[in-house]
Amino acid sequence: MIPANALDPATARALLEWQVELGATEAICEAPVDRYALAAAEAAERAAPPAAPATPAHVEPAGGEGPDPVAVARAAAADAADLAGLEAALAAFEGCALKKGAQTLVFADGVPGARVMIVGEAPGRDEDRQGKPFVGRAGQLLDRMFAAIGLSRAAEDPAQALYITNVLPWRPPQNRDPRPDEIAMMLPFVERHIALAAPEVLVLMGNISCQALLRRKGILRLRGQWTEALGLPVLPMTHPAYLLRQPAAKRHAWSDLLALAAHLDPEPKDTT
Repeated sequence: MIPANALDPATARALLEWQVELGATEAICEAPVDRYALAAAEAAERAAPPAAPATPAHVEPAGGEGPDPVAVARAAAADAADLAGLEAALAAFEGCALKKGAQTLVFADGVPGARVMIVGEAPGRDEDRQGKPFVGRAGQLLDRMFAAIGLSRAAEDPAQALYITNVLPWRPPQNRDPRPDEIAMMLPFVERHIALAAPEVLVLMGNISCQALLRRKGILRLRGQWTEALGLPVLPMTHPAYLLRQPAAKRHAWSDLLALAAHLDPEPKDTT
């Protein structure tokens, strides 16, 4: 065994990739995880009353020195005149440490100008490798879900197209949840991204995107309830990764998809 403190990043990554090639699919923590307690916590979350909107996080410069990364991000995002300029501004942004550990910048996929824009949480391993959001197992499920209501990221017609991005453009280590400071410094880019893409409807996939744009958490309470952000109608939905873990929740996701389809096409079609 190589001591953990003796591993440089390149060696650590090589060892991890070797284990993946051997078929490892789970990272076992040093402490046990009580799955029964997690299930009980989810049940308690569903029963709890809605939380009051939180105040957006503010990030203090490390050690009290240097510019505020949120202010830097806000200025860089505001200067972007189009999506290509915004992607370049993100690539040049040095305020987020996640950039150093990621392989690629995951900016967006789909059709700019699509009626529906999906905002997810953060890239995973497959997304980090390919440089596109939602391309792993969860992404494949997402594609099947939206295809069921006639929407696709590959569609040429904006009326049937999807445009997809994430709150974070870089993969967090070990797929951990983004921290509040990371969300805060990426939020100006997300807001500018939405303004430039100009969708009619936002779909927020999971807790993190709701935390960023609605200042609320508790996706099991929020899902399926239309709300508003940045002047647009918003539909929160459970993340496809959650649906892979909890297949019984797919019936709620289907209900949400039907609600989205009805919002986009409120006039019933004449089938006679």
